[in-house]
Amino acid sequence: MTPRVLRPTANALLIVLISVTIMFPLAWMAIAGFKGRTEVLRSPFQFFPDMWSFDNYSRILQDPEFMRAMGITFVGALIFTALSLAVNSLAAYAFARLEFRGKRFWWVYCITPMFIPMMAIMLTSFMVVTKLNMLNTLAVLIIPGVASGAQMFFIRQFYLGFPVAVEEAAMIDGASRWQIFLRLFLPQSAAPFVVMGIASYLAYWNAYVWPVLTITDPNLTQIMQFLGTFRSTRGNDWGMLMAGSTLASVPTIFLLLIFQRFIVNGVRISGIK
Repeated sequence: MTPRVLRPTANALLIVLISVTIMFPLAWMAIAGFKGRTEVLRSPFQFFPDMWSFDNYSRILQDPEFMRAMGITFVGALIFTALSLAVNSLAAYAFARLEFRGKRFWWVYCITPMFIPMMAIMLTSFMVVTKLNMLNTLAVLIIPGVASGAQMFFIRQFYLGFPVAVEEAAMIDGASRWQIFLRLFLPQSAAPFVVMGIASYLAYWNAYVWPVLTITDPNLTQIMQFLGTFRSTRGNDWGMLMAGSTLASVPTIFLLLIFQRFIVNGVRISGIK
C-alpha cells in the first residue's frame, strides 16, 4: 500500500476509533435503560439486554418529579444562557471598544476568576447567597454565575477583530454606542454567541454541587440533583436510572446537532484570534 493511500486509511481508522471510544459510554447508557433491574451490573459484562423492554423509559417519563426537574432545569438554563450572553457581551464590547479610567485594572479584575477553581470559592459563595436570602430560589442558581471572565475574554477577542472603519462611519452618521452595539456588533456575533451560549447552557444543565448546596425545595430540584439522589430515594433501580440519564442528555445532544456549524465556526474564530 502506497503512502498516498496509507495516510487517508490511517486517518479514517483513527477517526472511527475516536468516535467509537466517545460514543460507547453514551450508547451503553441508552441501551442499559432497556435492561431489567439486575441486568445493568451483571457479571460478566453484557452489552445488550436479554429482552428489550421500554418499561424503564415509560416509568421515568411518568414520574412527576423527574418531569418537573427536567422542566425547571430547562427553563433555568434558558434564562441563565440569555442573561450570560447579554451581560458578558456588553462587558466585552466595553473592554474592546471603549476607553475609560482604570480599564486595564478592571479587565484584569474581571478575568481573574478564570484562574480560580470554583470549589475554592464555593463556601464563601454559599455564605453570600445565604446572607442575601437567596436559598431555595431560582435566582440562586442563575445570578451568581451570570458574569463569566472566560466568556468576556472570548467575545472581546472577537470584537477586537471587528473593522474599526465601520464603527467610525456609524459614529459619523450619528449612531450612539448603544446603536452601534445593537445594529453592527450584535448581528455579526452569531458564531461566538452560539459557542458561549452552549457553554452556559451546559454549565447550568450539568451543575450538581451548587444546586445540592442551595436547593432543598422539591419544586426547584434540578435534573442532575434528581439523578444524583436517585439511588438513595429509589433504591438500586439501575435500569430506570440509566433511562433517566439518557433522557436528561437528549436536550443537550439536540442543541449540539442543531448548532454544530456555528460551533465549528466559533472554534475557528478563537483559533485565529
